[in-house]
Amino acid sequence: MALSLNDIRSLFEQYGKLAYSGEPVTQLEHALQSGALAEASGADDELVAAAFLHDLGHLLNLQGETPTKRGIDDLHQYFALPFLRPVLSDAVLEPIRLHVDAKRCLCAIDDTYFGQLSVDSVRSLELQGGIFSREEAATFLQKPYAEDALQLRRWDDLAKVQDRATPDLDHFLGVVERVMIQRAAA
Repeated sequence: MALSLNDIRSLFEQYGKLAYSGEPVTQLEHALQSGALAEASGADDELVAAAFLHDLGHLLNLQGETPTKRGIDDLHQYFALPFLRPVLSDAVLEPIRLHVDAKRCLCAIDDTYFGQLSVDSVRSLELQGGIFSREEAATFLQKPYAEDALQLRRWDDLAKVQDRATPDLDHFLGVVERVMIQRAAA
């Protein structure tokens, strides 16, 4: 079953107020900040939509607040994909799918990156397989959309600021609607 634009709106309206795992923002605030950072960087609509939707799997597979404290990796990067694949292109879906591995890669290729991760992000890193080896990082970097996933990951890490002003839910649903229309026309 595909998620419609109204389904996505409902998920954010129903569960968006949940805390974003140990961070000073809600799930909705994190999504809005991620999308806003992508827009401010000049990303195209597909990557803005990916940034906005990248953690939608948390809202579909509710595991309570901060599941990593209980040793749970909710596999959120995969959970939403079957519901979004019928309506969104790989330019949106692949950065979402790859954003966890992008963290693992950045830890391997950027000596300063690990030190910038939040406590929960470090905890989830271990549950998600840990830091890539140099070989795993090189393989990751060859994948289609790897660069987009790295960008999305950096926005994800920055999208945890309490009370940051962003465009609203309707604004980003408009972006998602545009990419849905493009996908349907293709």
